[in-house]
Amino acid sequence: MSTDTAKAAPDATRIHNIGYRSYDGPRLGRSSARTSLFSQSLRGAYGLGRSAKSKVLPMLLFAIMCVPALVIVAVAVVTKQTALSIEYTQYALLLQVVISIYLAAQAPQSVSRDLRFRTVPLYFSRPIERVDYVLAKFAAMASALFVLTAAPLLILWIGSLLAKMDFVEQTRMFGQGLVSVVLLSLLLGGIGLVMAALTPRRGFGVAAVIAVLTISYGAVMTLMGIAHATDHQDAIVWLGLFSPMTLIDGVQTAFLGASADFPGGEGPGAGVGVVYLLVVLALIAGCYGVLMRRYRKVGL
Repeated sequence: MSTDTAKAAPDATRIHNIGYRSYDGPRLGRSSARTSLFSQSLRGAYGLGRSAKSKVLPMLLFAIMCVPALVIVAVAVVTKQTALSIEYTQYALLLQVVISIYLAAQAPQSVSRDLRFRTVPLYFSRPIERVDYVLAKFAAMASALFVLTAAPLLILWIGSLLAKMDFVEQTRMFGQGLVSVVLLSLLLGGIGLVMAALTPRRGFGVAAVIAVLTISYGAVMTLMGIAHATDHQDAIVWLGLFSPMTLIDGVQTAFLGASADFPGGEGPGAGVGVVYLLVVLALIAGCYGVLMRRYRKVGL
């Protein structure tokens, strides 16, 4: 092409303004990102901010947890009882099936989808880090379980005051119940997230959580029953170390004045109770460590 022809050709260069603007707001950093992830995960555990279908199961299970407490309170008020027909520390253990179903449904929802759709590296790109992700998910799952288990206790406490029971005594037992469900929420939340984080398939995560909780409890209670029937009472308290539910039962029996749900009705004393408490704390810390190790790999 000649020089004259090149000069005569029209200039095809165009500059388009597509509306991008620089961000002038505050840079909130890791703390805000961690808080947002915690809030989003906690809301998601009850289907908030998701489809109506996602709200059905968690809300139904929450209602099932609260209905027995409402019935107990109604009976206590109408019949003017001087004490509730159930201990605060025993309520969650009696409804452990509901808690297990809730955990099996919501723990995979919290972490399995991020693994399946490979969105975890996006979280870790900036500014959030691996420890922030694990802490936010762990805290959200434990908080969701605490809401599930503490709400019925609050109903029982309010009902006891309406029935004009002793305020100091009921408040003391209510506090013991809250301590129990805090430990239960941390322990089950950690176990549920570990099981769910092992696979990106939600169905496998649900099955793993159910299997760990139900099989361990069933096996331990069966062995306890055999030990009780064969008059090996000393073995019963040590068998309780091998199931999450019996661990919590042992801790609250030793330190919170609860009645043991073990065969024979005798739980661990203060000495063995220390072992129970140490095992519970070690499992919670171990679950956190496993999650940190797991997300060291998938976060790359």
